[in-house]
Amino acid sequence: MISFVLGVEDLADTRFGISPIHETVLSFRVLREPGLYALHLPWRRSVLGRLDALDTELLTALVGPDRALPDFLTPRPTRFAATFEEELTTVRRTPPGIVRRDVLAAYPRGRLPDVLREIAADDDAPALALRDAVCAALQRYWDVAIKPTWPQMRLVLEADMTYRARQLALGGARLLFADMHPNLRWHDGVLHIDKMIGRHRVLVSGRGLLLLPSVFAHKPAPPVSPEQPPLLAYPCRGVATLWAPTPTADGAALTSLLGAPRTRLLGLLDEPLPTVEIARRLTVTPSAVSQHLRVLHATGLVSRTRDGRHVLYRRSPLGDQLVAPASQSVFAAEVG
Repeated sequence: MISFVLGVEDLADTRFGISPIHETVLSFRVLREPGLYALHLPWRRSVLGRLDALDTELLTALVGPDRALPDFLTPRPTRFAATFEEELTTVRRTPPGIVRRDVLAAYPRGRLPDVLREIAADDDAPALALRDAVCAALQRYWDVAIKPTWPQMRLVLEADMTYRARQLALGGARLLFADMHPNLRWHDGVLHIDKMIGRHRVLVSGRGLLLLPSVFAHKPAPPVSPEQPPLLAYPCRGVATLWAPTPTADGAALTSLLGAPRTRLLGLLDEPLPTVEIARRLTVTPSAVSQHLRVLHATGLVSRTRDGRHVLYRRSPLGDQLVAPASQSVFAAEVG
């Protein structure tokens, strides 16, 4: 069991984040043990034939026998939603001693695979070579396996955070963690994480707890090392919808359901846009757009998130299922 002891200030500083490199690294487990990740089998089938065989061998070797991963591959994000390239830069700067420590920690009973065996030597050169090789493979893997579907994955992650924020507002930390996962238990200011290979108690001590919803996490995943800053990746809601095939929509039926203005607006939101930009593109007033957005958001067809002074709207996974190439012609209608 791993436990996080959170004081009042730690709870006040508990926050959410999105980490593309966490998702990338956690997906290695799906490649290595597909039987445990039935929901992700469509994704796995779609990427396997496009991956470099040597990269796959190296990256999946980093998954230990207990499915632990070296902590240096998943650095704590420095901001809410860092880019993959920013996070990979952090990994590239990892000192060789940390690389060696974290790889060996993922294999607590030894027996390293051949591709990692040289890391055990008390020498910086093999650790540096491994770090650089892993980073190069990570970049190629991201480009092929994760980047093409990252926008859809991010929407699922953001939807989970919206739900969790509501849970926190309604019932505090107890309700926030209540249905996150059966292995999580909140009691007397301590968050207990059961069925971990580690056995330690971490005093958060003013550092705050960072929560990362994850598409590929099958259970709560704190850092293996107690020396790492407090962080918890956890399985997010809605993963089952992510790889489901999108049904073909009937454009006329969609217009009958939503009306021409909202149908065109929904088709426009395949990227995050503020109200003023939507109004500009549709040549209507912001107030007209706001009325339609309120309805679309209330019905779960669009998601929204704040970015500085602006609220950005984007089509939700549910909205994506309604909008298909066959229905694009209806978006030429005027919004009124």
